[in-house]
Amino acid sequence: MTPQKIRRISVVLLAIGFGGALAIYLTAQPVVVDPLLGDPMTSKKYLRELRVIGGQGNVVASEFLDWFAGLWHGRSLAGTVAVITVVTVLIFRFVASHPGPAAEESAGRDERK
Repeated sequence: MTPQKIRRISVVLLAIGFGGALAIYLTAQPVVVDPLLGDPMTSKKYLRELRVIGGQGNVVASEFLDWFAGLWHGRSLAGTVAVITVVTVLIFRFVASHPGPAAEESAGRDERK
């Protein structure tokens, strides 16, 4: 694949990804927290119960799962989509600019003819 074609595809992928992230950011609803229930992770009693049941590892795992679930809601989803877009484009550029052994072998046969 030519460098010019790789560049064009990369720009299209970035435009689609960042466009989607912008649309998500602009249309995202604010996160509503129930004032009566609140966030259980801020309650000392809840954290103590987690620690008693599963130890400190349980608390850390619960905090991680809470953080990870938060990546897929509201405006933070837009950031997640933007990061996934950049990673995808970098992987595409790496794979497209480093052809596999089969492609190199066929290119060598074409040059010999």
